[in-house]
Amino acid sequence: MTIAPRTDLPDHRHLPETDGTFVKNFQEHPQSILLTDSIQGVLAARHPDGRYAIGQDCGIYWQLTEPLDRGVVAPDWFYVPDVPPLLDGQRRRSYVLWQEQIIPLLCLEFVSGDGQEERDATPAAARPHGKPGKFWVYEQALRVPYYGIYEVDRAAITLYQRVNGRYRICPPDGQGRVAIAPLGVALGIWWGHYLNQYLPWLRWWDAQGNLLLTGQEQAQQERQRANQAQQRADRLAAKLRALGIDPEDG
Repeated sequence: MTIAPRTDLPDHRHLPETDGTFVKNFQEHPQSILLTDSIQGVLAARHPDGRYAIGQDCGIYWQLTEPLDRGVVAPDWFYVPDVPPLLDGQRRRSYVLWQEQIIPLLCLEFVSGDGQEERDATPAAARPHGKPGKFWVYEQALRVPYYGIYEVDRAAITLYQRVNGRYRICPPDGQGRVAIAPLGVALGIWWGHYLNQYLPWLRWWDAQGNLLLTGQEQAQQERQRANQAQQRADRLAAKLRALGIDPEDG
């Protein structure tokens, strides 16, 4: 049964889209771009109608509270299937659960400190005048199927899957990657240069173990293939000329 959105509550146009804080370090924003760019092919195949949304460090309102910030959480990256890219023809200022009715499939947090904030399971009832823990919000309030904690300083990703109302850690494979079955991809750590920073980046791999490339990486790969093909053609032409054959003679 489909539940109609609540029209008597504020929607994304009325709720704050920022709390005035800033991104905590120079790595977080490039990391979000890297994840979004490289998964576009998977999402285009999964959603040929274009109905999906990706949020990067923007709010998900899960409960209307006073003050408002007690009922919102802002994942560093999240993906919601089967929603329009625009809402009523407008860009989303935030993702309002009682308005949209579809839970994100995956939420990711990028650790800047020691990871305690991202693993805080303190329930709302224990903090009636403060914000509940992020872990509790994702597990019990939003009920997000997959929740990941990425720690760049430890070069580690911990992925949880919600099973029977509780999060369980997803076991990594032999390469240290963790699978997200509904998307047909896995998350893992890739050491390399991205936007002029050499770091252990969080990246996607497909079911065959292939790294999902960014648009720039795909273009570079195509250039390399074209150059290799041209080099092979040049070597063949040189051999023909050595045999007295003009390769240009049709």
